[in-house]
Amino acid sequence: MKKLPRGKVQKYAFDFRDKPCLRVKQGETFQVETDDALSGMIADDSDKPKVHTMTGAHMAKLQQAWPPLYNPVVGPVYVEGCDAGDVLAVTIDWIDPWRYGFSGIIPGIGPLSDQLSFPDCVEPYVHVIEHLPGPSGYTRDGIGKYSESLSWDLQPFIGTLATASEREVFTSVLGQGAFGGNIDCRDICAGHTIYLNSYTKGGMLYIGDVHGGQGDTEFTGIADETRATVQLSCRVIKHKRLPCVRIDKPDSIVALGINMPMEQAVLDANRNLMEWTRDEYGVPPKDLYIRMSCDPAFRIRTYQMVRAVTLRNVVGAEYPKTRLFDALSPPRSTKRKSKARSVR
Repeated sequence: MKKLPRGKVQKYAFDFRDKPCLRVKQGETFQVETDDALSGMIADDSDKPKVHTMTGAHMAKLQQAWPPLYNPVVGPVYVEGCDAGDVLAVTIDWIDPWRYGFSGIIPGIGPLSDQLSFPDCVEPYVHVIEHLPGPSGYTRDGIGKYSESLSWDLQPFIGTLATASEREVFTSVLGQGAFGGNIDCRDICAGHTIYLNSYTKGGMLYIGDVHGGQGDTEFTGIADETRATVQLSCRVIKHKRLPCVRIDKPDSIVALGINMPMEQAVLDANRNLMEWTRDEYGVPPKDLYIRMSCDPAFRIRTYQMVRAVTLRNVVGAEYPKTRLFDALSPPRSTKRKSKARSVR
């Protein structure tokens, strides 16, 4: 199996001019080892690891560039048979976080960075989260140890997954769009297939910024940031263009919206879902449009809402597959003959 070891390739942009670091066939399984979002904030995996500070030499080096050298990615991976005007379907087999992750506060980033009412939420801070193996013997189903008294199940996902654009170059920390990017969507995880537009030959896929877990919105701008090993494969859907990223889960589908303000991101996600269900499931748009407001199974997922430079909000419109297969006919009309019985 082909594998890209950690540190061999480390990029900070999605650049169509990059030389592929790996070539894979459609359906071929491969692995990549990623670094954390701050390029090795935790220096080793010993019982007492060295942890860099938010104001030390390590961070100063990352902040010499603008935008800062956050969110390193591995890539690009060239997928044979993928061309501009296709869709790249990325299926994730599993994600193994490193022994440690971290969260905390980066000065100047986050919604409370300028709030005097919470002074302890302004100061730079690093909090280490230990990742313990689960029943499988790996951290893919492990536990995140936040403190001696608080732990939770890890839910690892890829925070930055992207294809290169046709002409523009986007940084891996601020780049977002129908090509993916730094969208911190926790449904980009094991067992799911992610659909990204391809704008160049080979798709030119980048992977990085794995999180051990994340709450809705990633409120502070830093989740459980960690290194990881990821196993995945790709296939190509020819001659197709999507309005934005889509995610196929075992029991539901999620259509993303990436925009500002939040209301527009929600609207974009809903329209993306309506197009998807119309084109591939045969659901009349009016049918889903109405059910979005009355079916409790319809959900809006808020993935990323971070106040940082040009980052936009990322939301997902999610609907169960069973609702789609069971309701392919147009909605019932409210017009009934006077003698018609009501529908229970």
